[in-house]
Parts: sequence; C-alpha cells; structure tokens
Amino acid sequence: MKFRALLTGAVGLLLAGAAPPALAGQTVLTVYAAGTLAPPFRQLDKVFEKRHPGVVVQPEFGGSVMLAKRITELHHRADVFASADYHVIPDYFFPESGRKGFASWYVGFVGNAITFAYTPKSRFAGQITPSNWYKVLARPGVQIGRSNPNTDPSGYQTLQMLSLAQKFYHAPGLKAKVLANAPPTNMRDTETALLSALQLDQIDYLAIYRSDAVQLGLKYLPLPARIDLSDPKDAAIYKTVTAQTKNGKLPGSPIVYAVTIPANAQQKTLAAQYVALLLGPKGRAIMAKNGFNVIDPAYGMDIAKMPVKLRPLVKPWPAW
Repeated sequence: MKFRALLTGAVGLLLAGAAPPALAGQTVLTVYAAGTLAPPFRQLDKVFEKRHPGVVVQPEFGGSVMLAKRITELHHRADVFASADYHVIPDYFFPESGRKGFASWYVGFVGNAITFAYTPKSRFAGQITPSNWYKVLARPGVQIGRSNPNTDPSGYQTLQMLSLAQKFYHAPGLKAKVLANAPPTNMRDTETALLSALQLDQIDYLAIYRSDAVQLGLKYLPLPARIDLSDPKDAAIYKTVTAQTKNGKLPGSPIVYAVTIPANAQQKTLAAQYVALLLGPKGRAIMAKNGFNVIDPAYGMDIAKMPVKLRPLVKPWPAW
C-alpha cells in the first residue's frame, strides 16, 4: 500500500468545519482547542450562540502545543484555550514557564485514552486483537499514522503508551518495531489531520484518541488501562516512562484535557460563560456523547485565581 499525499484531505477536513465570518455588529469569541475537541466543541458553540444572540464563536483547532505557542510566542489572541494535555497550560502559559504569564489557572474537564483506530479494509484487520496488536502493527507493509510529538499531545502520548506496552507485555523492542511502520512521513501536526487518510485506505492504522474512534464509528483497540493513559489510578505507573521531544523529555501521566482563559483574552466575561457551559450539565452531556470520560465535578488548579462564577463548578485537583 502506498502512502499518498495527505495535505489536500487535511485541508478539506479543516475547511469543512470552519466557522463563518462574523458580521458587522456581532461579538466574536475566539476559541483555540485541540483538534480532537472539534466535534463536541462545534456542538457546544451552537448551544452557546443560541443562548447569546449576537455572539459568534470562531474556533481554531490544531495541535495543543502548536496553538499554545501561537498565543505565547506569536501573541495571537484567544478568549478560550483547551488542550488535550493539562501540562501544556502550566508549561507554556504560567509565569514560572519563563514567559510573562498568559494564564494562572486551569480546569481538567474530561479524560481520554490512546489507542489505534482502523477500518475493515486495514491490512490484517481480521487478525488483529487486543492481545496481539503490537505484533500485527510491526508486520512488514503495515502503514501507521501518528501525530507529531513536538506539536501535539497525542504524538508524545503515543510514544509513552508504546513504552508502557513494552514493559507490560515484556516485549523488548516493541516500541521501535511499531514505530518503524510509523515514520515521519506518516506524521502530521495533529492526528485528526490523518483521519481522511485512514478512511481512504492510505494508511492502515492511526494512533489516536479513543473519542475520535467513537465519534466516527471506527474500529479501535481497547487497550489495558495500565498502558492507554486513561486511568488516574495508574498515574504512578505512567510516570515510569518518558517521551523525548524537541520541547524536552515528557513523563507519562493520565490524559486529562484542560481549559483556561488566557490573560490577553478580549472577551473574558463571555469566555467565563463559555467555560461554565462546558463544565455544566449540557457541556458534560455533549462530551460524554462524543466518547470522552467526563470528570464531574471538574478538577480545578489554582481555584482562587479562577473567575468567581466558575469556582463552584470544580473540586481541587487530586494529587497523583
């Protein structure tokens, strides 16, 4: 199977979800969010706009690290920022990160799991199981897509998961053998940019969040919680592995998506109302329907620095 150029499909995927331009007199709320949040956040945007006539939500989806750098290094203005890894916010937004301080709090609102999605046409689709998956993915000719670990959390979380799997299955070389079929030519800034490639049989398997597979009705591997980064109870195990990236060596941790309001937000009041909707009953229902593990109540970090109206919606972040 040849891996053909994917840029056109990725662009089409992004354009299909682009928000319409704001009209004169309308207030724009800009939301930067992880690519995997696109389906539920678009649903949330519609609810928010209906509740706030005259407001247009303009989202931009992409790799969490990439979007964070746009705010902190290129000084883009975003009213809401939501990351697929909560670490991105303190690492890039907090004053102690070495930057001037683009945020002082964050809220963990959902969890997820790293898995491999595939279709009935994927090579060896009829043979792969939750027990032999790492052997099948290492077979000659298999094409695996993944996101760039330097720009997107799922990229480095995939590396962490493979390291955990190597220990869990007592299979030396597992990680290297699987990654041999997932070369840099099969990477994009975010894994969602490769969904069209998977559906068009340009790749066989895609390292992706379980929520994406659920949303699209794709086949996926239900991996053990000890390796898929889904369970906070296994945080001590996840910490035993790291992923080397251009941004440093990153230890494994439970996957928790987090949201904050950047300090340079232009619509802070509306942004707080948007986050309140996300954390409330309607937002939780949308996230659950889209395959996420809802955290109820959400985890709050530096609660005293949060907008007052958001504080009752969270509980202190647990120690792990």
